[in-house]
Amino acid sequence: MKRLVMLLLGLLLLIPAGVPAGAAYNDVHEGDWYFDDVTEMSGLALLNGYPDGSFQPGREITASEFVSIVSRCAGLHESGVGEVRHWAGAVMVNARSQGWYDYDEILPNVQSFDAPIARQLAVKILMRALLPDVRGDYEESKQIADFDGLSGRYYDSTFAAYAVGVLRGNADGSMKPTQGLSRAEACALIVRARAVSGSGAPLRAEEASTVTVRGGVSENGALQVIGTQLCNEAGDPILLRGMSSHGIAWFPQFSCDASIAETAKWGANVYRVAMYTSEYGGYLTNPSVKNTVIDAVNAAISNDMYVIIDWHILSDGDPKTHQEESVAFFTEMANRYCGNPAVLYEICNEPNGGATWSDSVKPYAETVIGAIRAVDPAAIVLVGTPTWSQDVDIAARDPLSFENVMYTLHFYAGTHGAPLLQKLDAALELGAPVFVSEWGASQADGSGGVYLDASADWLNALEERGISWVNWSLCDKNESSAALIPGAPVSGWQTEHLSASGQFVKSRLEQE
Repeated sequence: MKRLVMLLLGLLLLIPAGVPAGAAYNDVHEGDWYFDDVTEMSGLALLNGYPDGSFQPGREITASEFVSIVSRCAGLHESGVGEVRHWAGAVMVNARSQGWYDYDEILPNVQSFDAPIARQLAVKILMRALLPDVRGDYEESKQIADFDGLSGRYYDSTFAAYAVGVLRGNADGSMKPTQGLSRAEACALIVRARAVSGSGAPLRAEEASTVTVRGGVSENGALQVIGTQLCNEAGDPILLRGMSSHGIAWFPQFSCDASIAETAKWGANVYRVAMYTSEYGGYLTNPSVKNTVIDAVNAAISNDMYVIIDWHILSDGDPKTHQEESVAFFTEMANRYCGNPAVLYEICNEPNGGATWSDSVKPYAETVIGAIRAVDPAAIVLVGTPTWSQDVDIAARDPLSFENVMYTLHFYAGTHGAPLLQKLDAALELGAPVFVSEWGASQADGSGGVYLDASADWLNALEERGISWVNWSLCDKNESSAALIPGAPVSGWQTEHLSASGQFVKSRLEQE
């Protein structure tokens, strides 16, 4: 997603991000032959490292990773729909449409996308993308000790690459055309090609960072899921960011029009209405709380915001326990808001207590989504995942068949770190669209902290991946995850009314 709107989720990087661009990697040292190349690429925000601080320079780069990074260098517009449910699906379609590679060279399937790319094909893609007018001649073959192993279809691009110094061969003069390309070698090739093409000057910071459409409903219209990315009506990637209510049965005052409008002033374009189900005062014991939900949804809509109607299961950990009630509730909500582009449905907050994806959550989701789709065929539906919405990778391996569905991941900065981020990346790599419908700057129980550094790391990672988020929670409860201090008014908040968490979230919303 750059200024030309790249549909890459931070996945235009060579691998899922974990180390900030320009950072020192624990396995890349001064004196390594690839040190300057890796440092330059990282400094330009063209790649990142692993959550453990490593770069893994010897790891083979996959076809989708290589094509994605070259696409970013070339400024290729990559919004659209891929042929394959894969994080780079749209990238691969657009690169092929540019003639960078042929259909039979990288077949449109996950296995081919995730297979190591052969050197001769990588060179062809790179030259066609960045140096399409460069030509070499057959004399260059004399530089290639293993020329007999080079396929004829790659002669032109290989000769051109040798002619301008993009390709130099190994110490023994070999090219090893059919072997894989390491991450370090990929950096070296790309840096040389950028230098020859004249695009080797450092990018400005705003050009190097990902940029995604924001704004409200009037600007973006109906949402849709394309590949793993949430997009607006025009098909451009969009980020939703905002606040969640606490249980609307207990803190309804902060889901009024005035409170929601305050978050919109901060820059929020989404509000989540959390309706607890089994807890005392929740929907199952007090169905009238539904009216409070409707009032909050209408308030968000009046503020030009997207709004999530959240069936907030928690103590009733298995969503199938109250499936019948859920179907009735969402059928009513879908009839009320059918065709309204502002409304998203979150059908099970945090499955837990041993509820599995295959036996509980997926069959529940199929039933409830079916009921919603019978009324509203296109609305975005968010589906919770097992273990308090952490097992997005498990859901990704057995996805739902509906369109415009996203899988929710929840994290609390004081409790969840690199292992959960790795589950997120695994889900994205499998082609599953993810929405962080709840996160907190505290520990998972709402207390402790506030963990501002860890929160910033998480939000940076989500930004790089193009993932929307909603913070828990807009209330004045005496816990560190609450955005307001006890006794805060419903609007007109000054700094002294905001908790440490609230001040941090407000500052993040105001950044764009």
